[in-house]
Amino acid sequence: MANTTDSLDLYAKVEDLLGVKEAAPRLYAHYLLFLNSVDCSTLLDVGCGSGDFLFQMQKALEIDTLKGIDLSPVMVENTQKKGIDAACIDLCHFEGRFDVITAVFDMLNYLNPSALEHFLGCVYEHLHAGGFFLCDINTRYGFEQVAVGSYIVDDEDRFLAIDSDFEKDQYISEFTLFEKENDGCFRKSQETIRQYYHPIEKIVRSSGLKLVEKSEVNLYDLDDADKHFLVLQKI
Repeated sequence: MANTTDSLDLYAKVEDLLGVKEAAPRLYAHYLLFLNSVDCSTLLDVGCGSGDFLFQMQKALEIDTLKGIDLSPVMVENTQKKGIDAACIDLCHFEGRFDVITAVFDMLNYLNPSALEHFLGCVYEHLHAGGFFLCDINTRYGFEQVAVGSYIVDDEDRFLAIDSDFEKDQYISEFTLFEKENDGCFRKSQETIRQYYHPIEKIVRSSGLKLVEKSEVNLYDLDDADKHFLVLQKI
C-alpha cells in the first residue's frame, strides 16, 4: 500500500517534532563528503522535504543547478520559501537529466518493493552517463531497535502521538495529531505511514547502476548502524 498525499502532508506538519533536524547533520556529512570529491554542475533532490538538505548543499558547494521535487505540496512550499527551485511532481514524470540525483533521509524506505523498482528505473533514465545516485536506507537494526514503539510530543499548538511496529519487512506508523485552531479548539488528524526494509542487493539489482561506495551511519550513538549510505553510478 502506498503512502497518500494526505499522509505525506501530515508528516510535513510535524517533522520538526520528530528530532529529524537534530540528527540530519550527521547524515548530510556523508553526502557532502562525497559531493566534494566529484565534479557536479546539476543536482536533483527527490523527496526534498522542507528543503533543508538542498539549503545546506547550496551553502557548502558550488553547483550551478540545484532543484528539489516532492509529492507533498506542503513540503514543496517550505522548500521554495528557502529560495530553492522546487516542484510538486513525480520523478518519472519529470524532464531532464542530472549529474547527481539524491534521495535523502528515508526517502527510499517510503516506497514499497514494486514502487522502488519503478522509481530506480526512473533514476537511471534521469542520470547523465557517469552520473551518481546518492541515497540512504534504514538497516534492519534501525527499524527493529530504533524506530519501533510509542512516541508522544507536543508544543503549544500541536499534540502528536505515534505508535509504530515492524513486521514482515514493513514499518507501520499510526500518526494522531491534534492541532489548535483559532477558536482554541483542537482539530484531530490521523494517518498511517508505511516504510519498507530494502536490502542493498535489491537496490543495486533494480537500479542497473554500479555500487561504488557503501558506508554505515549511526545517527543516535547506539550499538549498531541504523542506516547505510550508498553511492551508485551510471556506467
